[in-house]
Amino acid sequence: MKLLRVGTAGAERPALLDAGGTLRDLSGLVPDIDGALLADGAGLDRIRAAAESGTLPALDADGLRTGPPLAGIGKIVCIGLNYHDHARETGAEPPAEPVVFLKAPDTVVGPDDTVLVPRGSTSTDWEVELAVVIGRTARYLDTPREALACVAGYTVAHDVSEREFQMERGGTWDKGKNCETFTPLGPWLVTADEVPDPQRLALRLWVNGELKQDGSTAEQIFPVAEVVRYVSRFMTLYPGDVVSTGTPAGVALGRPAPKPYLRAGDVVELEVEGLGRQRQELKDA
Repeated sequence: MKLLRVGTAGAERPALLDAGGTLRDLSGLVPDIDGALLADGAGLDRIRAAAESGTLPALDADGLRTGPPLAGIGKIVCIGLNYHDHARETGAEPPAEPVVFLKAPDTVVGPDDTVLVPRGSTSTDWEVELAVVIGRTARYLDTPREALACVAGYTVAHDVSEREFQMERGGTWDKGKNCETFTPLGPWLVTADEVPDPQRLALRLWVNGELKQDGSTAEQIFPVAEVVRYVSRFMTLYPGDVVSTGTPAGVALGRPAPKPYLRAGDVVELEVEGLGRQRQELKDA
Protein backbone atom coordinates (compact mmCIF):
# COMPACT_ATOMS: atom_id res chain seq x y z
CA MET A 1 0.00 0.00 0.00
CA LYS A 2 0.97 3.61 -0.58
CA LEU A 3 -0.13 5.57 2.48
CA LEU A 4 0.05 9.34 2.66
CA ARG A 5 -1.32 12.43 4.39
CA VAL A 6 -2.83 15.36 2.52
CA GLY A 7 -4.03 18.82 3.42
CA THR A 8 -2.71 22.01 4.94
CA ALA A 9 0.19 21.79 7.36
CA GLY A 10 -1.00 20.63 10.76
CA ALA A 11 -4.41 19.55 9.44
CA GLU A 12 -3.52 16.65 7.14
CA ARG A 13 -5.92 13.76 6.65
CA PRO A 14 -4.89 10.12 6.03
CA ALA A 15 -5.13 8.88 2.46
CA LEU A 16 -4.16 6.04 0.16
CA LEU A 17 -2.96 6.05 -3.43
CA ASP A 18 -4.61 3.08 -5.09
CA ALA A 19 -3.23 0.85 -7.85
CA GLY A 20 -4.90 3.00 -10.49
CA GLY A 21 -3.33 6.21 -9.20
CA THR A 22 -6.51 7.55 -7.57
CA LEU A 23 -6.19 9.29 -4.22
CA ARG A 24 -8.55 7.74 -1.64
CA ASP A 25 -9.71 9.18 1.69
CA LEU A 26 -8.91 7.05 4.77
CA SER A 27 -10.27 9.45 7.39
CA GLY A 28 -13.41 7.34 7.81
CA LEU A 29 -11.29 4.32 8.77
CA VAL A 30 -8.34 5.66 10.74
CA PRO A 31 -7.57 8.96 12.50
CA ASP A 32 -4.05 9.28 11.00
CA ILE A 33 -1.01 7.49 9.60
CA ASP A 34 1.16 7.09 12.70
CA GLY A 35 3.01 4.59 14.85
CA ALA A 36 -0.19 3.34 16.48
CA LEU A 37 -1.64 2.41 13.09
CA LEU A 38 1.58 0.80 11.87
CA ALA A 39 1.68 -1.39 14.98
CA ASP A 40 -1.96 -2.41 14.48
CA GLY A 41 -2.07 -5.32 12.04
CA ALA A 42 -5.86 -5.44 12.16
CA GLY A 43 -6.09 -1.76 11.29
CA LEU A 44 -3.80 -2.17 8.31
CA ASP A 45 -5.84 -5.19 7.19
CA ARG A 46 -8.99 -3.07 7.29
CA ILE A 47 -7.34 -0.52 5.02
CA ARG A 48 -6.23 -3.24 2.59
CA ALA A 49 -9.70 -4.74 2.49
CA ALA A 50 -11.32 -1.36 1.90
CA ALA A 51 -8.84 -0.56 -0.85
CA GLU A 52 -9.50 -3.87 -2.59
CA SER A 53 -13.29 -3.39 -2.33
CA GLY A 54 -13.12 -0.10 -4.18
CA THR A 55 -15.41 1.60 -1.65
CA LEU A 56 -13.01 4.24 -0.34
CA PRO A 57 -14.12 7.75 -1.38
CA ALA A 58 -11.93 9.48 -3.95
CA LEU A 59 -10.21 12.78 -3.22
CA ASP A 60 -9.60 15.54 -5.75
CA ALA A 61 -5.81 15.78 -5.78
CA ASP A 62 -5.78 19.03 -7.78
CA GLY A 63 -4.13 21.69 -5.64
CA LEU A 64 -4.07 19.42 -2.59
CA ARG A 65 -0.86 19.61 -0.58
CA THR A 66 0.93 16.37 0.28
CA GLY A 67 2.24 16.41 3.82
CA PRO A 68 4.77 14.11 5.49
CA PRO A 69 3.41 10.55 5.25
CA LEU A 70 3.81 9.91 8.96
CA ALA A 71 2.44 11.78 11.99
CA GLY A 72 3.79 11.72 15.54
CA ILE A 73 7.34 10.70 14.68
CA GLY A 74 9.20 9.81 17.86
CA LYS A 75 12.76 10.13 16.59
CA ILE A 76 14.72 10.20 13.35
CA VAL A 77 17.89 8.12 13.45
CA CYS A 78 20.32 8.82 10.60
CA ILE A 79 23.29 6.87 9.30
CA GLY A 80 26.27 8.80 7.96
CA LEU A 81 28.84 7.69 5.37
CA ASN A 82 26.85 4.57 4.52
CA TYR A 83 27.63 4.34 0.79
CA HIS A 84 30.96 3.18 -0.59
CA ASP A 85 30.85 5.77 -3.38
CA HIS A 86 29.96 8.62 -1.00
CA ALA A 87 32.84 7.71 1.34
CA ARG A 88 35.21 7.74 -1.64
CA GLU A 89 34.06 11.13 -2.93
CA THR A 90 34.53 12.78 0.49
CA GLY A 91 37.91 11.12 1.08
CA ALA A 92 36.67 9.26 4.15
CA GLU A 93 37.53 5.72 5.15
CA PRO A 94 34.50 3.42 5.15
CA PRO A 95 33.41 3.22 8.79
CA ALA A 96 33.95 -0.01 10.70
CA GLU A 97 30.55 0.46 12.37
CA PRO A 98 27.57 2.58 11.36
CA VAL A 99 27.89 6.31 12.04
CA VAL A 100 24.73 7.29 13.95
CA PHE A 101 23.27 10.74 14.56
CA LEU A 102 19.77 12.08 15.29
CA LYS A 103 17.51 14.62 13.63
CA ALA A 104 14.65 16.25 15.49
CA PRO A 105 11.13 15.39 14.30
CA ASP A 106 10.31 19.09 14.03
CA THR A 107 12.66 19.33 11.02
CA VAL A 108 10.16 17.25 9.01
CA VAL A 109 8.13 18.92 6.27
CA GLY A 110 6.16 17.65 3.30
CA PRO A 111 7.89 16.41 0.14
CA ASP A 112 7.09 19.55 -1.87
CA ASP A 113 7.27 22.13 0.92
CA THR A 114 9.75 25.00 0.91
CA VAL A 115 13.23 24.34 2.30
CA LEU A 116 14.79 27.28 4.12
CA VAL A 117 18.47 28.15 3.75
CA PRO A 118 19.61 29.03 7.30
CA ARG A 119 20.73 32.55 8.11
CA GLY A 120 24.50 32.76 7.73
CA SER A 121 24.65 29.57 5.68
CA THR A 122 27.36 29.18 3.05
CA SER A 123 27.24 25.40 2.61
CA THR A 124 23.69 24.03 2.45
CA ASP A 125 23.89 20.61 0.77
CA TRP A 126 21.52 17.98 -0.61
CA GLU A 127 21.25 14.25 0.26
CA VAL A 128 18.66 11.84 -1.17
CA GLU A 129 18.06 8.92 1.20
CA LEU A 130 16.01 5.79 1.68
CA ALA A 131 14.15 6.08 4.97
CA VAL A 132 12.87 3.10 6.95
CA VAL A 133 9.68 3.45 9.01
CA ILE A 134 9.48 1.23 12.09
CA GLY A 135 6.25 -0.69 12.76
CA ARG A 136 7.22 -2.96 15.65
CA THR A 137 9.33 -2.28 18.74
CA ALA A 138 12.96 -3.10 17.98
CA ARG A 139 15.09 -3.76 21.04
CA TYR A 140 18.36 -5.74 21.18
CA LEU A 141 17.73 -7.49 17.87
CA ASP A 142 20.09 -10.33 16.98
CA THR A 143 19.52 -11.08 13.31
CA PRO A 144 18.78 -9.27 10.03
CA ARG A 145 15.57 -11.29 9.75
CA GLU A 146 14.36 -9.95 13.09
CA ALA A 147 15.26 -6.44 11.95
CA LEU A 148 13.29 -6.59 8.71
CA ALA A 149 10.29 -7.95 10.63
CA CYS A 150 10.22 -4.62 12.50
CA VAL A 151 10.03 -2.54 9.30
CA ALA A 152 6.55 -1.24 8.45
CA GLY A 153 7.59 0.42 5.23
CA TYR A 154 9.82 2.84 3.38
CA THR A 155 9.75 6.43 2.22
CA VAL A 156 11.94 9.10 0.61
CA ALA A 157 13.94 11.42 2.85
CA HIS A 158 15.91 14.52 1.93
CA ASP A 159 18.61 14.86 4.58
CA VAL A 160 19.38 18.53 3.96
CA SER A 161 22.68 19.45 5.62
CA GLU A 162 24.65 22.61 6.33
CA ARG A 163 28.26 21.47 6.01
CA GLU A 164 29.98 24.41 7.72
CA PHE A 165 27.64 24.09 10.71
CA GLN A 166 28.15 20.31 10.65
CA MET A 167 31.91 20.07 10.26
CA GLU A 168 33.61 23.38 11.03
CA ARG A 169 31.81 24.77 14.07
CA GLY A 170 32.91 22.22 16.65
CA GLY A 171 30.98 19.57 18.53
CA THR A 172 28.77 16.98 16.88
CA TRP A 173 27.05 16.98 13.48
CA ASP A 174 23.74 18.06 15.01
CA LYS A 175 24.14 21.79 14.29
CA GLY A 176 24.31 21.12 10.56
CA LYS A 177 21.46 18.64 10.47
CA ASN A 178 18.65 20.14 12.56
CA CYS A 179 17.84 23.46 10.94
CA GLU A 180 14.14 24.07 10.30
CA THR A 181 12.68 22.31 7.21
CA PHE A 182 15.81 20.12 6.86
CA THR A 183 13.93 16.80 6.54
CA PRO A 184 11.41 16.72 3.70
CA LEU A 185 9.70 13.32 3.92
CA GLY A 186 7.43 11.44 1.51
CA PRO A 187 5.34 11.56 -0.58
CA TRP A 188 4.25 8.06 0.40
CA LEU A 189 4.86 5.49 3.09
CA VAL A 190 5.10 2.33 0.98
CA THR A 191 4.44 -0.78 3.05
CA ALA A 192 7.25 -3.31 3.27
CA ASP A 193 5.38 -5.96 1.27
CA GLU A 194 5.77 -3.75 -1.82
CA VAL A 195 9.57 -3.50 -1.40
CA PRO A 196 10.84 -7.09 -1.56
CA ASP A 197 14.51 -6.07 -1.60
CA PRO A 198 15.49 -2.68 -0.15
CA GLN A 199 19.04 -3.23 -1.44
CA ARG A 200 18.00 -2.89 -5.08
CA LEU A 201 16.54 0.61 -5.20
CA ALA A 202 17.76 3.47 -7.40
CA LEU A 203 18.12 6.93 -5.83
CA ARG A 204 18.38 10.14 -7.87
CA LEU A 205 18.53 13.86 -7.16
CA TRP A 206 18.52 16.89 -9.45
CA VAL A 207 19.35 20.55 -8.75
CA ASN A 208 17.80 23.02 -11.18
CA GLY A 209 17.19 20.14 -13.58
CA GLU A 210 20.79 18.84 -13.51
CA LEU A 211 21.28 15.28 -12.27
CA LYS A 212 23.59 15.36 -9.25
CA GLN A 213 23.06 11.98 -7.54
CA ASP A 214 22.42 8.72 -9.37
CA GLY A 215 23.01 5.80 -7.03
CA SER A 216 21.69 2.52 -5.73
CA THR A 217 21.09 1.09 -2.28
CA ALA A 218 23.26 -1.82 -3.47
CA GLU A 219 26.19 0.51 -2.64
CA GLN A 220 25.30 0.68 1.05
CA ILE A 221 28.12 -0.31 3.37
CA PHE A 222 25.62 -1.44 6.00
CA PRO A 223 22.35 -2.71 4.46
CA VAL A 224 18.94 -1.82 5.85
CA ALA A 225 18.59 -4.97 7.96
CA GLU A 226 22.00 -4.49 9.56
CA VAL A 227 21.33 -0.80 10.23
CA VAL A 228 18.09 -1.56 12.09
CA ARG A 229 19.68 -4.45 14.00
CA TYR A 230 22.70 -2.34 14.94
CA VAL A 231 20.73 0.71 16.07
CA SER A 232 18.47 -1.50 18.23
CA ARG A 233 21.53 -2.44 20.31
CA PHE A 234 21.98 1.19 21.39
CA MET A 235 18.43 2.58 21.53
CA THR A 236 14.94 1.17 21.37
CA LEU A 237 13.12 1.83 18.12
CA TYR A 238 9.36 2.24 18.43
CA PRO A 239 6.53 2.18 15.88
CA GLY A 240 6.58 5.50 14.07
CA ASP A 241 10.32 6.05 14.42
CA VAL A 242 12.26 6.72 11.21
CA VAL A 243 15.73 5.47 10.25
CA SER A 244 17.33 7.33 7.35
CA THR A 245 19.98 5.10 5.82
CA GLY A 246 22.52 7.43 4.19
CA THR A 247 23.16 9.01 0.80
CA PRO A 248 25.05 7.94 -2.33
CA ALA A 249 27.78 9.92 -4.12
CA GLY A 250 27.07 13.25 -5.78
CA VAL A 251 26.65 15.72 -2.93
CA ALA A 252 28.08 19.23 -3.18
CA LEU A 253 30.60 18.45 -0.42
CA GLY A 254 32.27 15.87 -2.65
CA ARG A 255 32.72 18.19 -5.63
CA PRO A 256 35.72 20.37 -6.54
CA ALA A 257 35.89 23.97 -5.34
CA PRO A 258 33.97 26.14 -5.68
CA LYS A 259 31.45 23.64 -4.38
CA PRO A 260 27.94 24.21 -5.78
CA TYR A 261 26.08 24.55 -2.51
CA LEU A 262 22.39 25.43 -2.51
CA ARG A 263 21.09 28.99 -2.55
CA ALA A 264 17.67 30.61 -2.36
CA GLY A 265 15.87 30.13 -5.68
CA ASP A 266 17.34 26.71 -6.37
CA VAL A 267 14.96 23.82 -7.03
CA VAL A 268 15.79 20.33 -5.81
CA GLU A 269 13.98 17.22 -7.07
CA LEU A 270 14.65 13.72 -5.78
CA GLU A 271 13.26 10.21 -5.93
CA VAL A 272 13.75 6.68 -4.72
CA GLU A 273 12.61 3.91 -7.05
CA GLY A 274 9.01 2.92 -6.31
CA LEU A 275 8.67 5.35 -3.41
CA GLY A 276 7.77 8.57 -5.20
CA ARG A 277 9.32 11.93 -5.93
CA GLN A 278 9.91 15.21 -4.07
CA ARG A 279 10.34 18.78 -5.28
CA GLN A 280 11.44 21.73 -3.15
CA GLU A 281 12.17 25.36 -3.89
CA LEU A 282 14.72 26.92 -1.56
CA LYS A 283 14.17 30.27 0.12
CA ASP A 284 16.10 32.28 2.70
CA ALA A 285 15.11 31.75 6.32
